[in-house]
Amino acid sequence: MATIVLPVIGGTAPYTPTGVPLPRTATAPAFNRVAYAAAHVVVDPFADNDPSLDVAFDWERTLAFRHHLWDLGFGVAEAMDTAQRGMGLSWENALELSKRAIAEARTRPGAVIACGAGTDQLEPSPDVTIDDVIAAYETQVEAIEAAGGRIILMASRALARAARSPDDYLRVYGRILEGVREPVVLHWLGEMFDPALAGYWGTDDHYAAMDTVLELIRRHAAKVDGIKISLLSADKEIALRRRLPDGVKMYTGDDFNYAELIAGDAEGHSHALLGIFDAIAPVASQALAHLASGETETFRALLDPTVPLSRHIFKAPTRFYKTGVVFLAWLNGHQDHFLMAGGQQSARSIQHFAELFRLADQARCLADPDRAIERMRRLLAVAGIV
Repeated sequence: MATIVLPVIGGTAPYTPTGVPLPRTATAPAFNRVAYAAAHVVVDPFADNDPSLDVAFDWERTLAFRHHLWDLGFGVAEAMDTAQRGMGLSWENALELSKRAIAEARTRPGAVIACGAGTDQLEPSPDVTIDDVIAAYETQVEAIEAAGGRIILMASRALARAARSPDDYLRVYGRILEGVREPVVLHWLGEMFDPALAGYWGTDDHYAAMDTVLELIRRHAAKVDGIKISLLSADKEIALRRRLPDGVKMYTGDDFNYAELIAGDAEGHSHALLGIFDAIAPVASQALAHLASGETETFRALLDPTVPLSRHIFKAPTRFYKTGVVFLAWLNGHQDHFLMAGGQQSARSIQHFAELFRLADQARCLADPDRAIERMRRLLAVAGIV
């Protein structure tokens, strides 16, 4: 195995990868958890545009990555924050992405896909009303359903700005849930992922907010498949999970504690809708297959080493985790460049990428270590590290 010189605090040090890539399975495995991977987008490196203002996609590579996830047994959570929704991906682009991915899913029997519907065409401002928020949600839901998609109901920056009480949240979400064709996945995205969502559900107290969420779910249980909670707190997720009505799933969005939450305890377990599954899909797929076979120890042996990698990718400022996800996709050959919408490839330091490389190796998440080394060297050369 080749050795690479990586930056460390105060200088550089040689590093020799030790992880052995997992062999690919011939067929998609069966899981006993519902597992969605929130997928990133691949931009077109040849587009002549302003990367801070415009987005051009490499549709072939973007959709090929969805097939990669389906091949491994995952459902695709489309046009979510992992795809830079609200950080480079506009609603118009998100709809085009969703339509293309839904059409692609139809080419594969059994392929699962759900798409994010929010209000990001509505700029938050003091003039935005609750009725404006409802109308924005309805526009997106109707467009996705018209394309044949199921809904992940995303948190709304405009609602967080306009709401004056928990009742405003109940009014907005109640109206949308009454109108959807199929049960949705609610998405409670914490302020660590998006500071504009602080105080969501009408309070800064997450436990008090749970009371509002549960009231909403109880009123509309037939229209709620489950809720994804992204608060990076296992205790909070478990507390809400234990209070959910029968038949309503908890989807972990906790990229710090997902292994233990998916494994569960005597009182229940979480399903998953995770951005980190984009980056660790082959390892997570095999881990989930072992869990379905009752091999919990093997599940943890495979998945636990990915947790330090995930915690590094999702470290504060957490909203820049997409940079690490796309970086790993580049190292693993899913795209030929490390460029992102909005120039977000520059959102992390070279030290961050070096540590990500080490942790990915230790978690067996480098599909081809030699290729990963060659690409890492290219990035280091740009940073002046030879």
